[in-house]
Amino acid sequence: MIAEHKSTVYTVCYMFSKDPDEVEDLFQDVLINLWKGFDSFRGESKIGTWIWRIALNTCISSDRKKKREGEKIPLDMNANLFSDSDEGSKQVRQLYKRIGKLDLVDRALVLLWLENMSYEEIGAIVGITAQNVGVKLFRIRQRLMEMSNG
Repeated sequence: MIAEHKSTVYTVCYMFSKDPDEVEDLFQDVLINLWKGFDSFRGESKIGTWIWRIALNTCISSDRKKKREGEKIPLDMNANLFSDSDEGSKQVRQLYKRIGKLDLVDRALVLLWLENMSYEEIGAIVGITAQNVGVKLFRIRQRLMEMSNG
């Protein structure tokens, strides 16, 4: 199950941190939470939906805990996920910078939408209706466009 959904877990972890060590820590935390919660999985949703939900909740909780504890300065600042200097890479960096300014739930919604999930799947993972997902994504797009104009 983990091998099949490894990329999903890493995708969520990378959305919440750009530090490779922290991403590895988040990945391990997600695996631990999956292990602990597996017995309580009732099969009411797809296993992939359940994994998304555990991964997002783990990363959101970690992010909140990190904010309560205060910012830590990493020892190595040489990590650069976007080393290309072409125009496409610059646009991707700008988009991720804007997405990073969104609150945690909005960031999660964007991540799930970028993974081409249906509004129903996103709603099942986040715990809101598909209609509410559509409304929230519309408002998020508006905010991202305002950020690009401002």
